[in-house]
Amino acid sequence: MDNHNNQNGFSYTYSAREQAEIRRIRDKYQAPKETEDKMARLRRLDAKVTEKARILALILGILGALILGAGMSLIMSDFRHILDAYPQLVMPLGISLGLLGGVLVAIAYPVYNAVVKRERARVAPEILRLTEELLK
Repeated sequence: MDNHNNQNGFSYTYSAREQAEIRRIRDKYQAPKETEDKMARLRRLDAKVTEKARILALILGILGALILGAGMSLIMSDFRHILDAYPQLVMPLGISLGLLGGVLVAIAYPVYNAVVKRERARVAPEILRLTEELLK
C-alpha cells in the first residue's frame, strides 16, 4: 500500500493482490447480474421438465414392484393359509396381482417419456426465449 499526498488529502494505492481481494469481497455484496438470473432460471426450467416425470415413473415402478412381490409371495409361500377358506382363489389371485404389478412396472418408462415430452412442449417457448437472450 502506497500513500501519496495530493491536493485533497491522501490517496492510497493497493497492490494487485490486495486489489484482487478487494474485488472478491465487493463481488460478494453486489446484486446478482441479470445474465446469472436468466441462466439460473434456464437451468431450473430444464431440470423441472424431468422432475415430474421422474417422480411419477418412480411411484409407478415402486408400487408395481410391491404389487408384483405380493402376488409372488401369495403363490410361492405359506401366505395361502390366510385365504384357507378359499384355497382355489390363491393361485388366480397371486397371478392377477403379479400381472398387475408387472404391467405397472412395464408402463413406468413409457409414462416417463410421455410426461417429459408434454412438459418439454409446455416450457419450450420460455426456454427458447431465455436461450436467445443469453446467446446475444
